[in-house]
Amino acid sequence: MKILITGICGFVGNTLARHLLEHDSRIQLIGFDNFIRPGSELNRAPLQKLGVKLIHADIRNQGDVTALPASDFVIDAAATPSVLGGVDQRCTSRQTVEHNLSGTINLLEYCKAHKAGLTLLSTSRVYSINALLDVPLKADGEVYKADVAANMIQGLSARGVSEEFSTRPPLSIYGSAKLASEILALEYGSAFDFPVYINRCGILAGAGQYGRPDQGIIAFWINSYLSRRPLKYIGFDGTGRQTRDCLHPRDLVPLLLRQFSAANSPRQERIVNCSGGAESAFSLRTLSDWCATQFGAHEIGAIAEPRPFDLPWVVLDSSKAAKVWNWKPATTREQIFDEIARHARAHPQWLEVSGAN
Repeated sequence: MKILITGICGFVGNTLARHLLEHDSRIQLIGFDNFIRPGSELNRAPLQKLGVKLIHADIRNQGDVTALPASDFVIDAAATPSVLGGVDQRCTSRQTVEHNLSGTINLLEYCKAHKAGLTLLSTSRVYSINALLDVPLKADGEVYKADVAANMIQGLSARGVSEEFSTRPPLSIYGSAKLASEILALEYGSAFDFPVYINRCGILAGAGQYGRPDQGIIAFWINSYLSRRPLKYIGFDGTGRQTRDCLHPRDLVPLLLRQFSAANSPRQERIVNCSGGAESAFSLRTLSDWCATQFGAHEIGAIAEPRPFDLPWVVLDSSKAAKVWNWKPATTREQIFDEIARHARAHPQWLEVSGAN
């Protein structure tokens, strides 16, 4: 089987490539990247040593994508992955849409031409900001938890937010582009008869991730804490209780292989949440306490006002993925933290490499 991975030299694409080959050495991997993310160039040579065919291309460029060699399946791991995309001055709103929507259209035309299947790595940020803000929360030690007994909301349970939760805008420019990509992908797959799977992920994290506050928050926090850089809890009264789940991208590999194998079946469940769920939920206070046990005390500042699109709680329920695909994550929250910490100790200049400064 030939698999094409977009954004292959980013953290997620690189991790998936390496672990796909570990699971099945018969897989032929083709990958492309535009190498605009600081640090991505470091993954080029190691992937080539594994036999991956690497191509310099930009997903936004129709000619680049049209010229790619044929494959059986595409994993779309290319994106501007920040919910602040388009409003934080790092990239424009048009660039965010071009990466996360126009790029998807180019890929869909590629899949149409080659009858290649598509697995789209999507995001928890396709869920409605207002609906998430309406979730009643209670402080439980260092984290927020959904108070599901206080209100009945469709798609919400003690396990988290399911695929039935509202996707009504506003979502952020980033989230809206990803949701539009999902819809178009399903329409193309239906109209032109190729399989499409959409995996909505929570926070993806692990060693080698490029750490910035808006993307790669766990890597950013651990590397910053270890090097005693200034850190601040932002928003929600500066308590640090804002809570998310986390997932190591290598845990997606068994799911992806099952989706590849089921490509010709009339399976109706095309969208699933993929996350560590409530078991992996953590807050920045949780993470700071973990860092304190590893590296010693470090003072954390606070800013009461949140940034645009910040949310106090987002935890995904992956029950459907467990039911449909017999999938569950294998890497615990603490294992993810420990892996990143070991990498941080070995790479003391990682934040500079990541373009975090």
